Amino acid sequence: MGVAAFIDETVFHQLLHWHHFYDKSTAEIGLVSDGFFHAGGWLAMVVGLFLFADLQRRRATVPKRVGAGALIGWGGFQLYDGVIQHKVFRLHQIRYDVELLPCDIACNAAGGLLLFGGLVWTLPVLALVIALAALAATFLRWRRQPVLHASEADKRLVEQAREGR
Repeated sequence: MGVAAFIDETVFHQLLHWHHFYDKSTAEIGLVSDGFFHAGGWLAMVVGLFLFADLQRRRATVPKRVGAGALIGWGGFQLYDGVIQHKVFRLHQIRYDVELLPCDIACNAAGGLLLFGGLVWTLPVLALVIALAALAATFLRWRRQPVLHASEADKRLVEQAREGR
Protein backbone atom coordinates (compact mmCIF):
# COMPACT_ATOMS: atom_id res chain seq x y z
CA MET A 1 0.00 0.00 0.00
CA GLY A 2 2.89 2.35 0.73
CA VAL A 3 4.30 1.78 -2.78
CA ALA A 4 0.91 2.59 -4.33
CA ALA A 5 0.65 5.78 -2.26
CA PHE A 6 4.20 6.76 -3.21
CA ILE A 7 3.54 6.25 -6.94
CA ASP A 8 0.20 8.10 -6.74
CA GLU A 9 1.84 11.02 -4.96
CA THR A 10 4.84 11.17 -7.27
CA VAL A 11 3.04 10.72 -10.60
CA PHE A 12 -0.37 12.37 -10.18
CA HIS A 13 0.48 15.04 -7.60
CA GLN A 14 4.06 16.09 -8.34
CA LEU A 15 4.86 15.19 -11.96
CA LEU A 16 1.52 15.61 -13.75
CA HIS A 17 0.04 18.20 -11.34
CA TRP A 18 -3.42 16.67 -11.82
CA HIS A 19 -4.54 17.22 -8.25
CA HIS A 20 -3.54 17.60 -4.61
CA PHE A 21 -4.59 15.36 -1.77
CA TYR A 22 -7.02 18.10 -0.67
CA ASP A 23 -8.24 20.39 -3.43
CA LYS A 24 -10.98 22.34 -1.66
CA SER A 25 -8.75 25.18 -0.49
CA THR A 26 -5.76 27.18 -1.68
CA ALA A 27 -2.78 25.79 -3.58
CA GLU A 28 -0.66 26.19 -0.45
CA ILE A 29 -3.05 24.05 1.59
CA GLY A 30 -3.05 21.53 -1.27
CA LEU A 31 0.75 21.32 -1.13
CA VAL A 32 0.70 20.88 2.65
CA SER A 33 -1.91 18.10 2.30
CA ASP A 34 0.33 16.45 -0.31
CA GLY A 35 3.19 16.57 2.19
CA PHE A 36 1.12 14.80 4.84
CA PHE A 37 -0.05 12.24 2.27
CA HIS A 38 3.55 11.67 1.15
CA ALA A 39 4.72 11.26 4.76
CA GLY A 40 1.91 8.77 5.44
CA GLY A 41 2.79 6.80 2.30
CA TRP A 42 6.45 6.67 3.30
CA LEU A 43 5.52 5.61 6.83
CA ALA A 44 3.42 2.76 5.40
CA MET A 45 6.33 1.75 3.16
CA VAL A 46 8.88 1.80 5.99
CA VAL A 47 6.61 -0.23 8.29
CA GLY A 48 6.01 -2.70 5.45
CA LEU A 49 9.75 -3.03 4.80
CA PHE A 50 10.41 -3.73 8.49
CA LEU A 51 7.67 -6.39 8.51
CA PHE A 52 9.09 -7.89 5.32
CA ALA A 53 12.62 -7.87 6.76
CA ASP A 54 11.34 -9.68 9.85
CA LEU A 55 9.72 -12.34 7.65
CA GLN A 56 12.97 -12.70 5.71
CA ARG A 57 14.99 -13.00 8.92
CA ARG A 58 12.71 -15.78 10.15
CA ARG A 59 12.77 -17.44 6.69
CA ALA A 60 8.97 -17.21 6.66
CA THR A 61 8.57 -15.38 3.37
CA VAL A 62 6.34 -17.13 0.86
CA PRO A 63 6.84 -15.46 -2.55
CA LYS A 64 3.29 -16.20 -3.68
CA ARG A 65 1.87 -14.51 -0.58
CA VAL A 66 4.19 -11.53 -0.94
CA GLY A 67 3.04 -11.04 -4.53
CA ALA A 68 -0.61 -11.50 -3.59
CA GLY A 69 -0.24 -9.06 -0.72
CA ALA A 70 1.35 -6.47 -3.00
CA LEU A 71 -1.49 -6.76 -5.51
CA ILE A 72 -4.16 -6.66 -2.79
CA GLY A 73 -2.53 -3.60 -1.18
CA TRP A 74 -2.12 -1.74 -4.45
CA GLY A 75 -5.59 -2.60 -5.73
CA GLY A 76 -7.16 -1.84 -2.37
CA PHE A 77 -5.44 1.55 -2.27
CA GLN A 78 -6.61 2.38 -5.82
CA LEU A 79 -10.22 1.44 -5.05
CA TYR A 80 -10.16 3.30 -1.73
CA ASP A 81 -8.74 6.38 -3.42
CA GLY A 82 -11.11 6.22 -6.37
CA VAL A 83 -14.30 5.48 -4.45
CA ILE A 84 -13.88 6.90 -0.94
CA GLN A 85 -11.60 9.91 -1.47
CA HIS A 86 -12.90 10.89 -4.94
CA LYS A 87 -16.62 10.14 -4.70
CA VAL A 88 -17.63 9.86 -1.03
CA PHE A 89 -15.42 12.49 0.63
CA ARG A 90 -14.82 14.49 -2.59
CA LEU A 91 -11.31 15.45 -1.40
CA HIS A 92 -10.13 15.64 -5.00
CA GLN A 93 -10.80 14.25 -8.45
CA ILE A 94 -8.37 12.38 -10.68
CA ARG A 95 -8.22 15.33 -13.06
CA TYR A 96 -10.02 18.57 -13.62
CA ASP A 97 -11.36 20.08 -16.84
CA VAL A 98 -11.85 16.64 -18.41
CA GLU A 99 -14.70 14.13 -18.57
CA LEU A 100 -14.42 12.26 -15.25
CA LEU A 101 -16.30 9.08 -16.12
CA PRO A 102 -13.56 7.52 -18.35
CA CYS A 103 -10.87 8.41 -15.78
CA ASP A 104 -12.95 6.99 -12.93
CA ILE A 105 -13.71 3.80 -14.84
CA ALA A 106 -10.08 3.28 -15.88
CA CYS A 107 -8.60 3.89 -12.43
CA ASN A 108 -11.21 1.93 -10.51
CA ALA A 109 -11.10 -0.94 -13.02
CA ALA A 110 -7.31 -1.07 -12.70
CA GLY A 111 -7.62 -1.14 -8.91
CA GLY A 112 -10.28 -3.83 -9.10
CA LEU A 113 -8.14 -5.96 -11.41
CA LEU A 114 -5.11 -5.64 -9.12
CA LEU A 115 -7.21 -6.54 -6.08
CA PHE A 116 -8.84 -9.46 -7.92
CA GLY A 117 -5.42 -10.70 -9.08
CA GLY A 118 -4.15 -10.75 -5.51
CA LEU A 119 -7.27 -12.51 -4.28
CA VAL A 120 -7.00 -15.14 -7.02
CA TRP A 121 -3.51 -15.96 -5.78
CA THR A 122 -4.88 -16.48 -2.28
CA LEU A 123 -8.14 -18.07 -3.45
CA PRO A 124 -7.23 -21.76 -2.87
CA VAL A 125 -6.54 -21.09 0.82
CA LEU A 126 -9.57 -18.84 1.11
CA ALA A 127 -11.79 -21.42 -0.63
CA LEU A 128 -10.62 -24.13 1.77
CA VAL A 129 -11.37 -21.97 4.82
CA ILE A 130 -14.83 -21.06 3.50
CA ALA A 131 -15.60 -24.70 2.62
CA LEU A 132 -14.58 -25.92 6.08
CA ALA A 133 -16.64 -23.19 7.76
CA ALA A 134 -19.69 -24.08 5.64
CA LEU A 135 -19.26 -27.78 6.45
CA ALA A 136 -18.98 -27.04 10.17
CA ALA A 137 -22.09 -24.82 10.05
CA THR A 138 -24.03 -27.56 8.26
CA PHE A 139 -23.08 -30.19 10.82
CA LEU A 140 -24.02 -27.86 13.67
CA ARG A 141 -27.38 -27.14 12.06
CA TRP A 142 -28.07 -30.87 11.58
CA ARG A 143 -27.21 -31.50 15.19
CA ARG A 144 -29.67 -28.85 16.40
CA GLN A 145 -32.62 -30.14 14.36
CA PRO A 146 -34.99 -32.27 16.41
CA VAL A 147 -35.67 -35.82 15.35
CA LEU A 148 -39.25 -35.91 14.12
CA HIS A 149 -41.53 -38.94 14.42
CA ALA A 150 -44.67 -39.39 12.36
CA SER A 151 -47.90 -39.43 14.33
CA GLU A 152 -50.53 -42.15 13.82
CA ALA A 153 -52.70 -39.65 11.94
CA ASP A 154 -49.82 -38.87 9.58
CA LYS A 155 -49.24 -42.57 8.97
CA ARG A 156 -52.94 -43.09 8.12
CA LEU A 157 -52.81 -40.16 5.64
CA VAL A 158 -49.80 -41.69 3.90
CA GLU A 159 -51.53 -45.10 3.67
CA GLN A 160 -54.66 -43.50 2.24
CA ALA A 161 -52.58 -41.61 -0.36
CA ARG A 162 -50.82 -44.83 -1.38
CA GLU A 163 -54.12 -46.68 -1.74
CA GLY A 164 -55.50 -43.83 -3.85
CA ARG A 165 -58.37 -42.80 -1.61
